[in-house]
Amino acid sequence: MYIPKVFRNEYETEILEFIKANGFAILVSQGQSRVIASHIPLSLSKNSAGKNILTGHLSRANEAWRSFEDNQEVLAIFSGSHSYISLSWYDHENVPTWNYIAVHVYGNVRIIEGDELLDSLKALVDKYEQQSACPISVDKMTEDFIQKEIKGIVGFEILINDIQAAYKLSQNRDDSNYSNIIKELNKKVDANSKAIAKEMIKRKSQ
Repeated sequence: MYIPKVFRNEYETEILEFIKANGFAILVSQGQSRVIASHIPLSLSKNSAGKNILTGHLSRANEAWRSFEDNQEVLAIFSGSHSYISLSWYDHENVPTWNYIAVHVYGNVRIIEGDELLDSLKALVDKYEQQSACPISVDKMTEDFIQKEIKGIVGFEILINDIQAAYKLSQNRDDSNYSNIIKELNKKVDANSKAIAKEMIKRKSQ
């Protein structure tokens, strides 16, 4: 991903927290005839060697997994808030732009089965069910149901080898224009604009 130095985030702890908070990703892989993008949740954790990994699963009907046996490199894209920045918000002639947060994760993928797959499913369900009023867990599902459902999916693990993080938040603007962008973003009613304003305020105070 092209990232000008001023917008590059290299703080690993912050980036990993972002991935955990924005786990619904786009997984890009090379299919048999063309590039394939799959929209799926991915879970970040560490393997037994202490390396960062992503785990997830695809429908068995999705052809994307068929190339995984080659231990190919795949790309997982995690997107955060984003908002249009109007040229009218500057005190000088400028161009409109877009502020956003995005993280690209590259890694080598392998298929997981058996207990590895089951453990990854448990972790994924537990992560999102904790937000429910009446959370459930894989452990509460019947064995017959679990085995039936597992037959329809293919699990995988991605060993992360590179992370690229773009936090494009008007860092190249002077204090006056930076503050005015925040003010204008907060006037907007959409959640994305307010989230970007919050991130900009956070960085101004650092």
